[in-house]
Amino acid sequence: MFLGHYAVALAAKKAAPKTSLGTLFMASQFIDLLWPLLLLVGWEHVRLDPGNTVVTPLDFSDYPLSHSLLGVAIWGLGFALVYFMIRRSARGAIVLGLCVVSHWLLDLVVHRPDLPLTFSGEARAGIGLWNSFAGTVVVEVGMLALGGGMYLRSTKPNDRIGRYAAWGLVFILLAIYAANLFGPPPPDPQAIAVAGNALWLFVLWAYWADKHRSIVGAES
Repeated sequence: MFLGHYAVALAAKKAAPKTSLGTLFMASQFIDLLWPLLLLVGWEHVRLDPGNTVVTPLDFSDYPLSHSLLGVAIWGLGFALVYFMIRRSARGAIVLGLCVVSHWLLDLVVHRPDLPLTFSGEARAGIGLWNSFAGTVVVEVGMLALGGGMYLRSTKPNDRIGRYAAWGLVFILLAIYAANLFGPPPPDPQAIAVAGNALWLFVLWAYWADKHRSIVGAES
């Protein structure tokens, strides 16, 4: 899942209007921001296996620290607590914690049974939507359209940056998604780990765009 995680963050802005979209992006993609770092230090592993599913050639062979259900629950609780200690916003903390956990639930839909439930053991889960190319695209693009629409309706631009940066973010996400679907597979796991760190750029873009927008109906 790629677009769906960002769709959750965009939609969550309505539930936590005082929380920056950048922070919502960070929460919804937190375990995918963590995963490349764990690959680089050798604590988790992935291998290339073309044909593994219709959509992705990646075999997620070992990633319990970042992607186990237990791990994600702990990361979600930790993220929420840190945010609450800094911002003192219970609403924002709860929404962010749920965004972190939502990542595993969405991955459950698309992954084949490779998502671990705990840090050890053989129990794994996955429904396998990635075995349907059309189904995956419909779900992901549909989620982005819904989440993006909710964000754009619940906020308003304060200036031209607020207008074009928000739309630009949606379109660049679509472009990256298309490149992942139709482009060549990565050359090796090291390249996957390095490229994965580029996801932070979307977090920064979301902070920038959201700073130039305000909540519809909020006092100026």
